[in-house]
Amino acid sequence: MSDVSTTGASPLRPIPASTVVFEHQGHCGIITLNRPAARNAIDGDMADSIERCIDQIESRDDLWIGILAATPPVFCAGADLKATKSGAGKSLFTKRGGFAGITRRERSKPLIAAVDGAALAGGTEIVLACDLVVASRRSSFGLPEARRSLVASGGGLFRLPRKIPFNIAMEMAMTADRIDADRAHQFGFVNRLCSDGQAVSTAIALAERICANAPIAVRESRKIVLDASLAEDEVAWQLSKEGLGRAIATSDYMEGLNAFIEKRSPIWNAR
Repeated sequence: MSDVSTTGASPLRPIPASTVVFEHQGHCGIITLNRPAARNAIDGDMADSIERCIDQIESRDDLWIGILAATPPVFCAGADLKATKSGAGKSLFTKRGGFAGITRRERSKPLIAAVDGAALAGGTEIVLACDLVVASRRSSFGLPEARRSLVASGGGLFRLPRKIPFNIAMEMAMTADRIDADRAHQFGFVNRLCSDGQAVSTAIALAERICANAPIAVRESRKIVLDASLAEDEVAWQLSKEGLGRAIATSDYMEGLNAFIEKRSPIWNAR
């Protein structure tokens, strides 16, 4: 039996029998980690399931954006260390996605992390693999691997200092201490800070703002931000030119112009 349950647009309720739930609301695909008794710690089946959910978002024309959430009270405690110690079950890494099927996954569509609780170790690395972050005030982030004689290997040690001040990231890596959502928001790591229990609804509202724009133009803009931010200017100029060329080659380009002239909301078709 698959560990992924797929449901329709509403309601947004996890299915208890599944460790990963996939739902869709409008143009948004919602992935929910649903193993709360184990603090949503990642095992091999969950890693495979998360990868399959991302496959759906990437392959479906009607889905323009994804949200990655979890059943509270913990977002994700990282790797299932009991499974790791025993050596039982599947690997926590997938061939395309790396840890949890996501940390090394190449994607074209935006993904928002909706964090409502602690995201620690691999949980923080999952959040760092997303494009935007919504977090409730009870949330926290940290890389406590050193306390277990481990090293964070899911991207946290190089992605975190790209998101928050370098010395704060260094302190977190060496002390294994966490930061709360308020402080993460002050550093710009968290895009939207919300009340407890409101992470998913806040992420959906943010996703709807993004989906008001032309989907392919959003994807091209995301790609340029990722690829060009650390590149030399000449490379960045070329990437920007190429991205613009792909955007204006779509039918949505003319729809955007016509909607502006006709003073109406555009109707995008993602082509």
